[in-house]
Amino acid sequence: MRAILSLALCFLLALPAMAQDTTTATGPDRSATGGAQTLDDILARQRGEQIDDSFRRNATGNADDAAGMAGQLGTLGGASDAEVWRALRYGLDDVKVSAGGPEARVLIQDGGMTWLEFRKGPLATYGAYLLGGTLVLLALFYLVRGKIRIDGAKTGRTVTRFQAVERFGHWLMAGSFVVLAITGLVVLFGRTVVIPLLGHEAFATIAVASKWVHNNISWAFMLGLVMVFFMWVLHNIPNRTDLKWLAVGGGIFSKGVHPPAKKFNAGQKMIFWAVIVFGASISATGLSLLFPFEMPMFAKTFVMLNQTGLPQAVGFGELPVMLAPHEEMQLATLWHSIMAFVLTAIILAHIYIGSVGMEGAFDAMGSGEVEEQWAREHHGLWLKELQEKGHAPDPGKAAHPAE
Repeated sequence: MRAILSLALCFLLALPAMAQDTTTATGPDRSATGGAQTLDDILARQRGEQIDDSFRRNATGNADDAAGMAGQLGTLGGASDAEVWRALRYGLDDVKVSAGGPEARVLIQDGGMTWLEFRKGPLATYGAYLLGGTLVLLALFYLVRGKIRIDGAKTGRTVTRFQAVERFGHWLMAGSFVVLAITGLVVLFGRTVVIPLLGHEAFATIAVASKWVHNNISWAFMLGLVMVFFMWVLHNIPNRTDLKWLAVGGGIFSKGVHPPAKKFNAGQKMIFWAVIVFGASISATGLSLLFPFEMPMFAKTFVMLNQTGLPQAVGFGELPVMLAPHEEMQLATLWHSIMAFVLTAIILAHIYIGSVGMEGAFDAMGSGEVEEQWAREHHGLWLKELQEKGHAPDPGKAAHPAE
Protein backbone atom coordinates (compact mmCIF):
# COMPACT_ATOMS: atom_id res chain seq x y z
CA MET A 1 0.00 0.00 0.00
CA ARG A 2 2.84 2.34 0.88
CA ALA A 3 4.46 1.59 -2.50
CA ILE A 4 1.27 2.50 -4.36
CA LEU A 5 0.93 5.75 -2.41
CA SER A 6 4.57 6.61 -3.11
CA LEU A 7 4.10 6.09 -6.87
CA ALA A 8 0.96 8.20 -6.87
CA LEU A 9 2.75 11.00 -5.01
CA CYS A 10 5.68 10.92 -7.48
CA PHE A 11 3.23 11.08 -10.39
CA LEU A 12 1.47 14.11 -8.93
CA LEU A 13 4.78 15.88 -8.31
CA ALA A 14 5.88 15.20 -11.90
CA LEU A 15 2.78 16.74 -13.50
CA PRO A 16 4.08 20.38 -13.38
CA ALA A 17 7.36 19.30 -14.94
CA MET A 18 5.51 17.42 -17.70
CA ALA A 19 3.35 20.45 -18.35
CA GLN A 20 6.48 22.63 -18.59
CA ASP A 21 8.10 20.20 -21.06
CA THR A 22 4.96 20.22 -23.18
CA THR A 23 5.01 24.02 -23.26
CA THR A 24 8.66 24.04 -24.30
CA ALA A 25 8.04 21.52 -27.07
CA THR A 26 5.18 23.48 -28.56
CA GLY A 27 7.01 26.80 -28.60
CA PRO A 28 9.79 28.86 -27.00
CA ASP A 29 9.23 30.01 -23.46
CA ARG A 30 9.06 33.79 -23.68
CA SER A 31 7.94 34.38 -20.13
CA ALA A 32 11.37 35.72 -19.20
CA THR A 33 11.28 38.29 -22.00
CA GLY A 34 7.72 39.42 -21.49
CA GLY A 35 6.66 37.97 -24.84
CA ALA A 36 9.58 39.45 -26.81
CA GLN A 37 11.91 37.41 -28.98
CA THR A 38 14.44 35.15 -27.32
CA LEU A 39 18.02 34.19 -28.12
CA ASP A 40 16.70 30.97 -29.63
CA ASP A 41 14.54 33.01 -32.02
CA ILE A 42 17.54 35.10 -33.11
CA LEU A 43 19.80 32.08 -33.61
CA ALA A 44 17.12 30.22 -35.58
CA ARG A 45 16.60 33.21 -37.86
CA GLN A 46 20.35 33.50 -38.45
CA ARG A 47 20.45 29.82 -39.41
CA GLY A 48 17.79 30.53 -42.02
CA GLU A 49 15.11 28.52 -40.23
CA GLN A 50 11.44 29.43 -40.48
CA ILE A 51 10.06 30.71 -37.18
CA ASP A 52 6.63 31.83 -36.07
CA ASP A 53 7.10 35.57 -35.72
CA SER A 54 3.45 36.36 -35.05
CA PHE A 55 4.43 37.30 -31.48
CA ARG A 56 6.30 40.25 -33.03
CA ARG A 57 4.27 40.81 -36.17
CA ASN A 58 1.06 41.32 -34.20
CA ALA A 59 2.59 43.31 -31.33
CA THR A 60 1.83 46.69 -32.89
CA GLY A 61 0.01 48.35 -30.02
CA ASN A 62 -3.59 48.64 -28.89
CA ALA A 63 -5.50 51.89 -29.00
CA ASP A 64 -7.70 50.71 -26.13
CA ASP A 65 -4.66 50.80 -23.85
CA ALA A 66 -4.17 54.54 -24.34
CA ALA A 67 -4.77 56.63 -21.24
CA GLY A 68 -7.04 59.60 -21.37
CA MET A 69 -5.66 63.02 -22.12
CA ALA A 70 -4.51 64.75 -18.95
CA GLY A 71 -3.66 68.25 -20.04
CA GLN A 72 -0.57 68.61 -22.20
CA LEU A 73 1.16 65.64 -20.60
CA GLY A 74 -1.37 63.01 -21.69
CA THR A 75 -0.56 60.05 -23.91
CA LEU A 76 -0.94 60.38 -27.67
CA GLY A 77 -1.90 56.77 -28.42
CA GLY A 78 -1.76 53.14 -27.42
CA ALA A 79 1.51 52.21 -29.17
CA SER A 80 5.11 52.65 -28.13
CA ASP A 81 7.88 53.69 -30.52
CA ALA A 82 8.99 50.08 -30.86
CA GLU A 83 5.47 48.99 -31.73
CA VAL A 84 5.11 51.73 -34.33
CA TRP A 85 8.36 50.75 -36.07
CA ARG A 86 7.39 47.09 -35.89
CA ALA A 87 4.15 47.92 -37.67
CA LEU A 88 6.09 49.80 -40.33
CA ARG A 89 8.48 46.92 -40.83
CA TYR A 90 5.74 44.36 -41.37
CA GLY A 91 3.67 46.68 -43.52
CA LEU A 92 0.72 46.84 -41.16
CA ASP A 93 0.70 50.58 -40.64
CA ASP A 94 -1.15 52.91 -42.98
CA VAL A 95 1.82 55.02 -44.06
CA LYS A 96 1.02 58.24 -45.92
CA VAL A 97 3.61 60.14 -47.95
CA SER A 98 3.35 63.43 -49.78
CA ALA A 99 5.58 62.44 -52.72
CA GLY A 100 7.46 59.48 -54.15
CA GLY A 101 4.71 57.07 -55.03
CA PRO A 102 3.79 53.75 -53.38
CA GLU A 103 7.43 52.63 -53.08
CA ALA A 104 8.12 55.60 -50.81
CA ARG A 105 5.70 54.09 -48.27
CA VAL A 106 8.24 51.35 -47.56
CA LEU A 107 10.06 52.88 -44.61
CA ILE A 108 11.70 49.65 -43.40
CA GLN A 109 12.94 47.07 -45.91
CA ASP A 110 14.68 44.06 -44.37
CA GLY A 111 15.31 42.14 -47.61
CA GLY A 112 18.99 42.86 -47.14
CA MET A 113 19.41 39.64 -45.16
CA THR A 114 17.99 37.59 -48.03
CA TRP A 115 20.29 39.44 -50.44
CA LEU A 116 23.31 38.84 -48.20
CA GLU A 117 22.59 35.13 -47.77
CA PHE A 118 22.19 34.64 -51.53
CA ARG A 119 25.32 36.66 -52.27
CA LYS A 120 27.61 34.74 -49.94
CA GLY A 121 25.82 31.43 -50.52
CA PRO A 122 24.48 30.31 -53.92
CA LEU A 123 26.00 33.20 -55.89
CA ALA A 124 29.54 32.75 -54.60
CA THR A 125 29.37 28.95 -54.53
CA TYR A 126 27.93 28.28 -57.97
CA GLY A 127 29.89 31.14 -59.49
CA ALA A 128 33.12 29.60 -58.25
CA TYR A 129 32.01 26.19 -59.56
CA LEU A 130 31.27 27.70 -62.98
CA LEU A 131 34.66 29.38 -63.37
CA GLY A 132 36.60 26.49 -61.86
CA GLY A 133 34.72 23.94 -63.98
CA THR A 134 35.39 25.96 -67.13
CA LEU A 135 39.13 26.02 -66.44
CA VAL A 136 39.16 22.27 -65.76
CA LEU A 137 37.28 21.49 -69.00
CA LEU A 138 39.63 23.69 -71.03
CA ALA A 139 42.66 21.97 -69.49
CA LEU A 140 41.21 18.54 -70.27
CA PHE A 141 40.41 19.60 -73.83
CA TYR A 142 43.98 20.77 -74.32
CA LEU A 143 45.35 17.50 -72.99
CA VAL A 144 43.11 15.45 -75.30
CA ARG A 145 43.05 17.59 -78.46
CA GLY A 146 46.23 19.56 -78.10
CA LYS A 147 46.92 22.75 -79.97
CA ILE A 148 44.97 23.12 -83.22
CA ARG A 149 47.70 23.41 -85.82
CA ILE A 150 47.69 24.70 -89.39
CA ASP A 151 47.35 21.50 -91.43
CA GLY A 152 48.51 22.74 -94.83
CA ALA A 153 51.87 24.12 -95.84
CA LYS A 154 52.43 27.72 -94.84
CA THR A 155 52.72 30.11 -97.76
CA GLY A 156 54.71 32.84 -96.10
CA ARG A 157 52.11 35.35 -97.28
CA THR A 158 49.82 37.20 -94.89
CA VAL A 159 46.32 38.58 -95.15
CA THR A 160 45.03 41.60 -93.24
CA ARG A 161 42.35 40.29 -90.91
CA PHE A 162 41.60 43.29 -88.68
CA GLN A 163 42.38 46.97 -89.12
CA ALA A 164 43.96 49.03 -86.35
CA VAL A 165 40.64 50.56 -85.25
CA GLU A 166 39.09 47.10 -84.96
CA ARG A 167 41.95 45.85 -82.83
CA PHE A 168 41.76 48.96 -80.66
CA GLY A 169 38.04 48.42 -79.99
CA HIS A 170 38.62 44.74 -79.24
CA TRP A 171 41.50 45.30 -76.82
CA LEU A 172 39.75 48.24 -75.16
CA MET A 173 36.79 46.02 -74.37
CA ALA A 174 38.82 42.86 -73.62
CA GLY A 175 41.43 44.55 -71.43
CA SER A 176 38.90 46.47 -69.38
CA PHE A 177 36.76 43.35 -68.96
CA VAL A 178 39.69 41.38 -67.54
CA VAL A 179 40.34 44.14 -65.00
CA LEU A 180 36.63 44.34 -64.17
CA ALA A 181 36.43 40.57 -63.67
CA ILE A 182 39.44 40.52 -61.33
CA THR A 183 38.32 43.49 -59.23
CA GLY A 184 34.77 42.14 -59.11
CA LEU A 185 36.00 38.79 -57.81
CA VAL A 186 38.08 40.60 -55.19
CA VAL A 187 35.01 42.44 -53.93
CA LEU A 188 32.87 39.28 -53.91
CA PHE A 189 35.36 36.81 -52.44
CA GLY A 190 37.51 39.22 -50.43
CA ARG A 191 36.18 38.30 -47.01
CA THR A 192 36.48 34.56 -47.58
CA VAL A 193 39.73 34.46 -49.59
CA VAL A 194 41.78 37.66 -49.31
CA ILE A 195 41.34 38.31 -45.57
CA PRO A 196 42.53 34.83 -44.50
CA LEU A 197 45.56 35.19 -46.80
CA LEU A 198 46.59 38.83 -46.31
CA GLY A 199 44.66 40.08 -43.29
CA HIS A 200 42.04 42.76 -42.75
CA GLU A 201 44.25 45.81 -43.27
CA ALA A 202 45.62 44.60 -46.60
CA PHE A 203 42.14 43.65 -47.78
CA ALA A 204 40.79 47.08 -46.83
CA THR A 205 43.35 48.74 -49.10
CA ILE A 206 42.80 46.22 -51.91
CA ALA A 207 39.01 46.49 -51.63
CA VAL A 208 38.98 50.29 -51.81
CA ALA A 209 41.34 50.26 -54.80
CA SER A 210 39.34 47.52 -56.52
CA LYS A 211 36.10 49.43 -56.09
CA TRP A 212 37.62 52.63 -57.50
CA VAL A 213 39.18 50.85 -60.47
CA HIS A 214 36.02 48.82 -61.11
CA ASN A 215 33.79 51.88 -61.16
CA ASN A 216 36.02 53.97 -63.42
CA ILE A 217 37.28 51.42 -65.93
CA SER A 218 33.70 50.35 -66.61
CA TRP A 219 33.39 53.30 -69.01
CA ALA A 220 36.18 51.84 -71.17
CA PHE A 221 34.34 48.53 -71.33
CA MET A 222 31.09 50.16 -72.40
CA LEU A 223 32.86 52.23 -75.05
CA GLY A 224 34.61 49.15 -76.43
CA LEU A 225 31.32 47.26 -76.42
CA VAL A 226 29.66 49.94 -78.55
CA MET A 227 32.61 50.07 -80.96
CA VAL A 228 32.72 46.30 -81.44
CA PHE A 229 28.97 46.13 -82.00
CA PHE A 230 28.88 48.69 -84.79
CA MET A 231 32.06 47.43 -86.45
CA TRP A 232 31.12 43.74 -86.57
CA VAL A 233 27.36 43.37 -86.27
CA LEU A 234 26.83 42.94 -90.02
CA HIS A 235 29.47 40.20 -90.15
CA ASN A 236 27.81 38.31 -87.27
CA ILE A 237 24.34 37.85 -88.72
CA PRO A 238 23.68 34.07 -88.83
CA ASN A 239 23.44 32.36 -92.23
CA ARG A 240 23.23 28.84 -93.68
CA THR A 241 27.00 28.45 -93.73
CA ASP A 242 26.92 28.46 -89.93
CA LEU A 243 24.86 25.26 -89.95
CA LYS A 244 27.60 23.46 -91.87
CA TRP A 245 30.17 24.74 -89.38
CA LEU A 246 28.11 23.57 -86.41
CA ALA A 247 27.45 20.17 -88.01
CA VAL A 248 31.14 19.27 -87.73
CA GLY A 249 31.84 21.20 -84.53
CA GLY A 250 33.92 23.72 -86.43
CA GLY A 251 36.59 21.10 -86.96
CA ILE A 252 38.08 21.80 -83.54
CA PHE A 253 37.50 18.22 -82.39
CA SER A 254 39.05 16.54 -85.43
CA LYS A 255 42.20 17.13 -87.42
CA GLY A 256 41.93 17.94 -91.09
CA VAL A 257 38.32 19.14 -90.88
CA HIS A 258 37.87 22.72 -92.12
CA PRO A 259 34.23 23.77 -92.67
CA PRO A 260 33.58 26.89 -94.77
CA ALA A 261 33.23 30.19 -92.94
CA LYS A 262 33.12 33.87 -93.75
CA LYS A 263 34.86 36.55 -91.68
CA PHE A 264 33.34 35.09 -88.50
CA ASN A 265 32.36 31.46 -88.08
CA ALA A 266 29.39 30.19 -86.09
CA GLY A 267 31.40 29.80 -82.89
CA GLN A 268 32.70 33.36 -83.08
CA LYS A 269 29.19 34.62 -83.80
CA MET A 270 27.87 32.94 -80.66
CA ILE A 271 30.63 34.55 -78.62
CA PHE A 272 29.93 37.93 -80.27
CA TRP A 273 26.23 37.87 -79.41
CA ALA A 274 26.92 36.55 -75.91
CA VAL A 275 29.32 39.45 -75.32
CA ILE A 276 26.83 41.98 -76.71
CA VAL A 277 23.78 40.68 -74.81
CA PHE A 278 25.46 39.86 -71.50
CA GLY A 279 27.75 42.89 -71.76
CA ALA A 280 24.78 45.19 -72.33
CA SER A 281 22.96 43.65 -69.36
CA ILE A 282 26.03 44.03 -67.15
CA SER A 283 26.45 47.62 -68.33
CA ALA A 284 22.81 48.50 -67.62
CA THR A 285 22.88 47.14 -64.09
CA GLY A 286 26.33 48.67 -63.60
CA LEU A 287 24.98 52.10 -64.50
CA SER A 288 22.12 51.53 -62.07
CA LEU A 289 24.68 50.83 -59.34
CA LEU A 290 26.91 53.76 -60.31
CA PHE A 291 23.91 56.08 -59.95
CA PRO A 292 21.91 54.58 -57.05
CA PHE A 293 18.15 55.03 -57.13
CA GLU A 294 18.33 56.97 -60.41
CA MET A 295 17.82 54.07 -62.83
CA PRO A 296 15.35 51.52 -61.38
CA MET A 297 14.66 48.80 -63.93
CA PHE A 298 13.46 45.62 -62.26
CA ALA A 299 9.94 46.69 -61.30
CA LYS A 300 9.18 47.65 -64.91
CA THR A 301 10.84 44.48 -66.17
CA PHE A 302 8.74 42.37 -63.81
CA VAL A 303 5.59 44.06 -65.09
CA MET A 304 6.44 43.06 -68.66
CA LEU A 305 7.40 39.53 -67.63
CA ASN A 306 4.13 39.07 -65.73
CA GLN A 307 2.22 40.13 -68.82
CA THR A 308 3.90 37.37 -70.85
CA GLY A 309 2.88 34.74 -68.30
CA LEU A 310 6.38 33.24 -68.31
CA PRO A 311 7.06 33.53 -64.53
CA GLN A 312 3.74 31.86 -63.78
CA ALA A 313 4.42 29.10 -66.30
CA VAL A 314 7.70 28.13 -64.62
CA GLY A 315 6.23 28.23 -61.12
CA PHE A 316 7.37 31.64 -59.83
CA GLY A 317 3.90 33.13 -59.77
CA GLU A 318 3.41 36.87 -60.10
CA LEU A 319 6.70 38.72 -59.74
CA PRO A 320 6.59 41.74 -57.39
CA VAL A 321 5.99 44.98 -59.25
CA MET A 322 6.17 47.33 -56.27
CA LEU A 323 9.84 47.48 -55.27
CA ALA A 324 11.51 49.80 -52.81
CA PRO A 325 14.63 51.64 -54.06
CA HIS A 326 16.87 49.43 -51.93
CA GLU A 327 15.26 46.31 -53.39
CA GLU A 328 16.09 47.61 -56.86
CA MET A 329 19.73 47.99 -55.82
CA GLN A 330 19.83 44.51 -54.30
CA LEU A 331 18.44 42.91 -57.44
CA ALA A 332 20.81 44.96 -59.60
CA THR A 333 23.88 43.73 -57.72
CA LEU A 334 22.77 40.10 -57.93
CA TRP A 335 21.91 40.22 -61.64
CA HIS A 336 25.12 42.13 -62.36
CA SER A 337 27.15 39.39 -60.67
CA ILE A 338 25.28 36.49 -62.30
CA MET A 339 25.71 37.90 -65.80
CA ALA A 340 29.38 38.66 -65.07
CA PHE A 341 30.02 35.07 -64.00
CA VAL A 342 28.43 33.67 -67.16
CA LEU A 343 30.27 36.09 -69.46
CA THR A 344 33.58 35.43 -67.69
CA ALA A 345 33.22 31.69 -68.32
CA ILE A 346 32.55 32.38 -72.01
CA ILE A 347 35.51 34.74 -72.26
CA LEU A 348 37.81 32.14 -70.68
CA ALA A 349 36.98 29.78 -73.55
CA HIS A 350 37.53 32.61 -76.04
CA ILE A 351 40.91 33.45 -74.51
CA TYR A 352 41.92 29.78 -74.69
CA ILE A 353 41.13 29.47 -78.42
CA GLY A 354 42.75 32.81 -79.20
CA SER A 355 46.02 31.96 -77.43
CA VAL A 356 47.28 28.45 -76.68
CA GLY A 357 44.34 26.63 -78.24
CA MET A 358 44.86 27.47 -81.91
CA GLU A 359 47.99 28.20 -83.90
CA GLY A 360 47.92 31.57 -85.63
CA ALA A 361 44.73 32.79 -83.92
CA PHE A 362 46.44 35.42 -81.76
CA ASP A 363 48.02 37.05 -84.81
CA ALA A 364 44.56 38.20 -85.91
CA MET A 365 44.30 40.54 -82.92
CA GLY A 366 48.02 40.94 -82.34
CA SER A 367 49.41 42.31 -85.58
CA GLY A 368 46.18 42.11 -87.56
CA GLU A 369 47.92 39.93 -90.18
CA VAL A 370 47.27 36.17 -90.46
CA GLU A 371 48.98 33.44 -92.45
CA GLU A 372 47.21 32.88 -95.76
CA GLN A 373 46.93 29.14 -95.13
CA TRP A 374 45.37 29.79 -91.73
CA ALA A 375 42.77 32.02 -93.37
CA ARG A 376 42.12 29.36 -96.03
CA GLU A 377 41.51 26.63 -93.45
CA HIS A 378 39.44 28.59 -90.91
CA HIS A 379 37.77 31.32 -93.00
CA GLY A 380 37.93 30.08 -96.57
CA LEU A 381 34.90 31.98 -97.86
CA TRP A 382 36.20 35.23 -96.39
CA LEU A 383 39.60 34.73 -98.02
CA LYS A 384 37.93 34.03 -101.36
CA GLU A 385 35.93 37.26 -101.10
CA LEU A 386 39.13 39.22 -100.41
CA GLN A 387 40.85 37.64 -103.42
CA GLU A 388 37.92 38.42 -105.70
CA LYS A 389 38.04 42.06 -104.57
CA GLY A 390 41.80 42.18 -105.04
CA HIS A 391 42.46 42.71 -101.33
CA ALA A 392 44.50 39.52 -101.05
CA PRO A 393 46.89 37.77 -103.46
CA ASP A 394 45.41 34.89 -105.49
CA PRO A 395 48.17 32.49 -106.59
CA GLY A 396 45.61 30.42 -108.49
CA LYS A 397 45.13 33.13 -111.09
CA ALA A 398 47.78 33.24 -113.83
CA ALA A 399 49.29 36.61 -114.52
CA HIS A 400 48.27 38.08 -117.91
CA PRO A 401 51.29 39.02 -120.08
CA ALA A 402 51.52 42.61 -121.22
CA GLU A 403 50.54 43.19 -124.85
